[in-house]
Amino acid sequence: METPVVPAYTRQAQLAAFNRLLDILDELREKCPWDRKQTMESLRHLTIEETYELSEAILTQDLPEIKKELGDVMLHLVFYAKIASEQGEFDLAEVLNAQCDKLVFRHPHIYGDTKAETEEEVKRNWESLKLREGNKSVLAGVPSSLPSMVKAMRIQEKARGVGFDWDEPAKVWEKVEEEMAEFKAEFDKPHLSEADKAKATDELGDVFFSLINFARFLDLNPEEALAKTNLKFIQRFQYLEKAAATQGKKLSEMTLAEMDVYWNEAKTKSQPGE
Repeated sequence: METPVVPAYTRQAQLAAFNRLLDILDELREKCPWDRKQTMESLRHLTIEETYELSEAILTQDLPEIKKELGDVMLHLVFYAKIASEQGEFDLAEVLNAQCDKLVFRHPHIYGDTKAETEEEVKRNWESLKLREGNKSVLAGVPSSLPSMVKAMRIQEKARGVGFDWDEPAKVWEKVEEEMAEFKAEFDKPHLSEADKAKATDELGDVFFSLINFARFLDLNPEEALAKTNLKFIQRFQYLEKAAATQGKKLSEMTLAEMDVYWNEAKTKSQPGE
């Protein structure tokens, strides 16, 4: 199937490319044994994988990879709508029109008479409108399956949207220190019973939640921060492995002091910001 000859970055080009994707998926769904076999359930774990791959590409600012992963995610979204249309439930047009209607409804400061001059006002209006749509709680829209750190961020953002938040950073940090002291009191014992460990686990959760809250208050993204630290550790540890192998050594046979030499070398070779 030939690609339409249309100048890039125009609405016409975008529509032509999207239409081409729909045509190809129609054909694959009819003729390809693998594509014909897929269901929403079978695609689900693949979609999660593709989303994480997109997230990593964004984190590393790899624009060619972002473009590739966006295509993969887009295919999955179209695929779900295609399956639903085959089942007579809904089609892609209904999905997109419903989203457009929701965007218009939730932006009355653009499409109506509501005033919202700041981001915070927009967020408060947004949560109020969600309640009018039928949500019984401002936290109802937080998916239960979100990773815990992301979920904590979303819970705190939702609460802030209706004005339930600290009023200054110093008080948030005081809460962090309070939770850290309570956590230390639980594990700072000669012997930890199972009950002690359970209590310490609760207090550790409070420490994480308060730190996430503090990061959010400073407009920092704790999930992104931890993801970058994970990448940094992986890069440095892999340097350690390669450097040791070059010297004919195995990490399991080295002392911590010997490994620290290579680890410090890896730190000096890190890119700015890593």
